[in-house]
Amino acid sequence: MKLLIIDSNALLHRSFHALPPLTDEKGEQTGAVYGFLLTFLKAINDLRPNFVVATFDTPSPTFRHKKFKKYKAKREKTPSELCEQIPKIKEILSSLPVPVFEKVGFEADDIIATITKKTLKEQIHPEIEIYILTGDYDTLQLVDKNTKVYTLGKGIKETVIFDKKGVVEKFDILPTQMVDFKALAGDPSDNIPGATGIGKKSAVELLKRFKNLENLYKEIESGRVKEVKDRIKKILLDQKEQVFFSQLLARAREDVPVNFKLKNAKFSVLDEKEVEKYFKKYGFYSLIKRIPELKGEISHKEEGFIKENRDGKLF
Repeated sequence: MKLLIIDSNALLHRSFHALPPLTDEKGEQTGAVYGFLLTFLKAINDLRPNFVVATFDTPSPTFRHKKFKKYKAKREKTPSELCEQIPKIKEILSSLPVPVFEKVGFEADDIIATITKKTLKEQIHPEIEIYILTGDYDTLQLVDKNTKVYTLGKGIKETVIFDKKGVVEKFDILPTQMVDFKALAGDPSDNIPGATGIGKKSAVELLKRFKNLENLYKEIESGRVKEVKDRIKKILLDQKEQVFFSQLLARAREDVPVNFKLKNAKFSVLDEKEVEKYFKKYGFYSLIKRIPELKGEISHKEEGFIKENRDGKLF
């Protein structure tokens, strides 16, 4: 069984910048929505998920902004042409139907982490696979034996699936170390400060040797560590509070109060006429012939499992 979780804002953002402007009959831009759907269709064909859910950011400040006013301060304001397309993709998702989750005070990454943890913790299905469809690397911290990240390569046509091995090959650290990597090296895109003076290479070397921040500081503060340069030690000790604060900002929360139930994300019932209506509304005539690709597939074995668990956590 497979659950696909969509990081909608990240996917829309990548699509918006990857494609030339497209407009519907009213002259309103639809390029980000079109790109989103192209990637979504590819994911459906590649993965054949049994359950699909979409997550969104909200325009309101998150708990991170409240703790750190400069959080994401260097990012350019989201173009109005992109913001105006968010209701459009929500309309189409509702027609599929794909449930949408968003929560004031939290980011989509937090909701993704919460849904992932809830699904795996309840052990609804021992062999369930979770795929996170996104346009960036922020959710790589969630990758484990059950969870993979399905993300865009170049443009929106090329996709890459990151499992644990893939993360290590690209970043030279484990998925579980991604948060601590940002805590040390910082993250300019989110304006997470990290430790000033610690670069990416040094952050990787420290984590490969000490595994995590807690162990790193335990060893350095003990005075037993001889292999770390005095300059690096001083930076880490002087900026300890900032490093652990950066860790807090970088880690996706797993306790967002959302009412997620796997059964409500079942992706197998599709009203093709309803989907066609919205595709025509926004001028996506080339996608109409691809609507049958959106039909979810659940094997007889999985159907039996679902029926047998009507009195369990799934239902």
